Amino acid sequence: MNKSKTCFCLISLSLLVALMCASGCGRKKDQEILIGLSLDTLAVERWQRDADLFRERAEQLGAKVLVQSANGDPAVQNEQAENMLTRGVDVLVVVPQNAETSAVIVESAHKQKPKVPVIGYDRVIRNCDLDVYISFDNVRVGELQAEYLVRKAPKGNYFLLGGAPTDENSKQLRQGQLNVLQPRFDRGDIKDMGRQWCRDWDPLEALHHIENALTRLNNQVDAIVASNDGTGGGAVEALRAQKLAGKVAVSGQDADLAACQRIVEGTQTMTVYKPIKRLAYRAAEIAVAMAKGEEIGATTRTVFNGKKNVPSVLLEPIAVDRDNLYEAVIKDGYHKVEEVYRNVPRDQWPKPSGGSQ
Repeated sequence: MNKSKTCFCLISLSLLVALMCASGCGRKKDQEILIGLSLDTLAVERWQRDADLFRERAEQLGAKVLVQSANGDPAVQNEQAENMLTRGVDVLVVVPQNAETSAVIVESAHKQKPKVPVIGYDRVIRNCDLDVYISFDNVRVGELQAEYLVRKAPKGNYFLLGGAPTDENSKQLRQGQLNVLQPRFDRGDIKDMGRQWCRDWDPLEALHHIENALTRLNNQVDAIVASNDGTGGGAVEALRAQKLAGKVAVSGQDADLAACQRIVEGTQTMTVYKPIKRLAYRAAEIAVAMAKGEEIGATTRTVFNGKKNVPSVLLEPIAVDRDNLYEAVIKDGYHKVEEVYRNVPRDQWPKPSGGSQ
């Protein structure tokens, strides 16, 4: 081969590599990114916030977001994920309805050409090659719930009200709760009077569980470890019917508006606030970086999902009661003071400076 032919071959090879990069490895640097956000449901207040904030940050970064909700049906969620893959999403972000069956979403995404990465959002997806998991530290949430209640009710009868048994978060929360409670059960400081799960985190099912527990225990319950605000609300309604609302310590999670109202009114004891904007924004930033083939930044931990140690970003939750609700939740912009305190006499509203009257 003469020198001119060698030169021509080298130039041709360079052009080929450039064309391959333009059409493949670097294409998302110049083309619009499409992210699929697959939600378990939009029936729970917080998930609409997550979706709105995720879309807001993704669009700030130049990406488009396709949102679909499965309305609590795992088969529908799997079908919707397939549909989003068919429509060419570059990354899938999934809030799994069922931690086990959602593994097929990851498998299908990884079979795409090119492979589509999957982020588990708020709930881990089990027994699969999940790319990244981002959530608040759910074990710590459970610990915060239990720690608060044992300060409020250091003696007496406890009932544990869990979330959906198909949701891995429910198990992590229960683990955290028992990290605190089990030594006290063992010592006899407090008594374990029953444990129930609530399918789909259903407040009505929570109400029925607590109604049954109150009947069985002749109303002798001192604390209800409710795993989220929806189940906590069901518990409060059951207590209200027995004129026990405000007399039994009740936990929660998510700082839902109704829960914050119950806290300032005195019928729910505490909730755990998870600054959703931090979670949604960070997830959107990770998704866009993955779509571009860029580094996603530091992950804080790994979480074993039954198959692998998944690189994970776990954010810190905040225990909230009547004393710090204004500072932690309202000043963060999550709720408005007039919404939270609307059923409370005006002289009990927080002062403009942030203190309580």
